[in-house]
Amino acid sequence: MSSAELQAALSEDPQDELVRVELEEARRKRRTGRRRLAGIVVSVVVVAVVFAFALPRIANYRDVWEVVQGLSWPWIAALLVASGLDIATYGPPWVASLPGLSYFHATRVTLASTALSMVAPGGAAVGIATSFAMLKAWGFRGRPVGLAVAVTSVWNQLLILGVPIVALAGLVAEGGRSRALELVAVISLAVFGVVVAGFAVGLSSKRSARRVGDGAATIVNWLKQLFRKAPVTWNGEAFARFRVEAIELIRRRWAFLTFATLANHLTVFLVLLASLRAVDIPRGHVTIVEAFAAWALARVLGSIPITPGGVGFVELGLTGALVAFGASSAEAIAATLIYRVLTTFPTILLGLLAAATWKAAPERRGR
Repeated sequence: MSSAELQAALSEDPQDELVRVELEEARRKRRTGRRRLAGIVVSVVVVAVVFAFALPRIANYRDVWEVVQGLSWPWIAALLVASGLDIATYGPPWVASLPGLSYFHATRVTLASTALSMVAPGGAAVGIATSFAMLKAWGFRGRPVGLAVAVTSVWNQLLILGVPIVALAGLVAEGGRSRALELVAVISLAVFGVVVAGFAVGLSSKRSARRVGDGAATIVNWLKQLFRKAPVTWNGEAFARFRVEAIELIRRRWAFLTFATLANHLTVFLVLLASLRAVDIPRGHVTIVEAFAAWALARVLGSIPITPGGVGFVELGLTGALVAFGASSAEAIAATLIYRVLTTFPTILLGLLAAATWKAAPERRGR
């Protein structure tokens, strides 16, 4: 969970808190223009190195293009269907976490937030602020919105951390191994344990919630002070209030939320699996378990905040994993690029469309 999401989740009015955080971030970026420029330069360098030097050393782009040109119409249709299923599962986690929100509005909110987080200069803060503005116009505001942000974020993070652990277990059961996945799985297991333990302790009692909240606020304020940022506005009391609300929501909606979040992630894997088979990588070269392991590694790499959506890191890591498991170089790059295009560009296009047209939607009252 990002700092902006945490502040919004624990504030009395999440929308106003996000505006304050965004303004603070904008002022800080104006003061530190060189640092922002350095971040952009680093992102451009990473992308250039990966696509101009690293991937061409694995396979010639001419060979990759020949593989792409060999796609059959039935497989193209299958890829489009898989991409459509991926888009269709964006909304249900928000429907589960914010009672009264329709599937249509939930899908628009998620697409807009995701797209703006990828392309907008403000990143995640702009995406969250836009989603809050959309929900406010539809009658949803206040504590339920902040709670939905927090719960969906926690469920997503737990799933991203849990997938490499499951993938490694499946790979070991199949008799294979991947040192990169083993390292990621060990780190994910450690972080997963810390997150689950902290979440469990925080929800166990009101006193524990206060202690965890006060301790977290102290640590975060110390880190913010190092980077000359304003201190957080929440404390142990905010955590205690959040505990009561979270327990009520999770008790009623945990199964729906878990299933919706799982479906949202697994449809992304379905796109990768379809991409592998579409470029004629057979099961004998990359099994379903190996594909799942490569995808798990890519999901973790995608969370690296250096480039938007982990661009560069995901392509290189996923291609390397597929080649290591037995795919040919050209087919591995082709499958990776097809997967990335189908999971990125439709989201950006539909998300920007949703962000540009949400005011045209009829206003409704939230529960």
